[in-house]
Amino acid sequence: MTDTPAAAPFLTAWFEILDGDEPSRILDLISDDFSLSILFSTGDGNATDFAGDRAALVDYLEQREKGTRTHHLLSATTLGQDELFLGEVRRAGVPEASFVAAGRVNGEGRLRRLLIGRSSEVRFT
Repeated sequence: MTDTPAAAPFLTAWFEILDGDEPSRILDLISDDFSLSILFSTGDGNATDFAGDRAALVDYLEQREKGTRTHHLLSATTLGQDELFLGEVRRAGVPEASFVAAGRVNGEGRLRRLLIGRSSEVRFT
């Protein structure tokens, strides 16, 4: 992650864990009624949508190339229980894609909803 102060503290911590040695620790941060959609575009009109509940997140984690891609904050904001995070994905330090994440955190500090869109076709840097 970058050294930029985070206006979206939950999602900032989420991506730090995801990029770390034990990305499965994010499973401890989700609520019982968690749902997500991660639309993962690799360009040329090809995309995969990991959508569903905890099981979908487990499937997403299992297919990831652990330690290869890192998430870098470009900007973020929080409004009530909602956090928005605009970032860049880098592979071995080289920019690969932009992404935006929206998350809703419940009163117990667990993530209830997560929506992520990733594209290599649009860059914000």
